[in-house]
Amino acid sequence: MAQVKILGLFTLLVLAVLQGTNAVTYSVTNTAETTPGGQKFSNEIGSDYSRQTLSASTDFIWRLFQQNSDSDRKNVQQVSLFIDDMDGVAYTSNDEIHVSARYIQDYNGDVKGEYTGVLYHEMTHVWQWSNAAPGGLIEGIADFVRLKAGYAPSHWVQPGEGDKWDQGYDVTARFLDYCNSLSNGFVAELNKKMKDTYSANFFVEVLGKTVDQLWSDYKAKYQT
Repeated sequence: MAQVKILGLFTLLVLAVLQGTNAVTYSVTNTAETTPGGQKFSNEIGSDYSRQTLSASTDFIWRLFQQNSDSDRKNVQQVSLFIDDMDGVAYTSNDEIHVSARYIQDYNGDVKGEYTGVLYHEMTHVWQWSNAAPGGLIEGIADFVRLKAGYAPSHWVQPGEGDKWDQGYDVTARFLDYCNSLSNGFVAELNKKMKDTYSANFFVEVLGKTVDQLWSDYKAKYQT
């Protein structure tokens, strides 16, 4: 019996080590803790929730992008989140996410839900492949992830709205959601193709139509 217990503990230890080699660590630093926004972050959101959300969003993105192995993903060992006293909402540079404490302070409504959506968007920038892709598409994919995660805010445009497919953010996210409905996993396939380069022909390769044709179909569906 003792040998069985020892073997079981050894197996668990080996599994823990193996899992640890693929683990991503997350750090949270509130550089604006003395400001009203920094204090609101500490009181209503917090570092523990932020780390949980960073980890949960990573897992969600890996599943959505069908990045099932290390070879499918960027080699990121640590993601650092900073709550800064700055204008705007948030931005990501390499493996660092910066969120505006002023935005947190001024946001009226469910600030925790909004903050969660922002993190899903920004974490997408950490993991997505975006070699030479249009900026509007890059931001649209990030908002597509936020949409599929269930954190689309009420002020977003409705399906079918927008002036062009690569307008970015919510407009492009809604369009990508339409494309994804035509072929489940389209956005994951598009992201994989952008690992090395970008071509508008990717839409033809996966969906059989040019992106302009797809945009016209999308607008016609919603009669906008």
